[in-house]
Amino acid sequence: MKWLLIAGGGALGAVARYALSVWINVRTGAGFPWGTFIVNLAGCLGIGILLELSEFSIVPFELRILFVTGFLGAFTTFSTFGWETSALVRDGEWLYTALNIAGSVILGIAMVFAGVFLAKGIIFLIRRPG
Repeated sequence: MKWLLIAGGGALGAVARYALSVWINVRTGAGFPWGTFIVNLAGCLGIGILLELSEFSIVPFELRILFVTGFLGAFTTFSTFGWETSALVRDGEWLYTALNIAGSVILGIAMVFAGVFLAKGIIFLIRRPG
């Protein structure tokens, strides 16, 4: 059953990543890889929320496997980030290269913390007395 949840979540995550990346890139144009950048940041936010909620047994194990391992595992993409960054280097886009690397790492970690913070708020609302 675990394998089916991972596979199903992965299929949905891959399709969602592709669709959202294309949608973003069409609207932002060439130059900076906004699609991958935004998708990866959204995935970082999502993993912060879901894993913090699962730490407090609010997200059942099956949903954690489906959404974290499956969906977010396929939704976010380090390999595409690497490829697009190498393309920026190849094209001599040094500012975009630096912004992509620093922004992805720093903002990605910040989004995980933001997700944890949001999850703590959800946990507080669920568990508060009265």
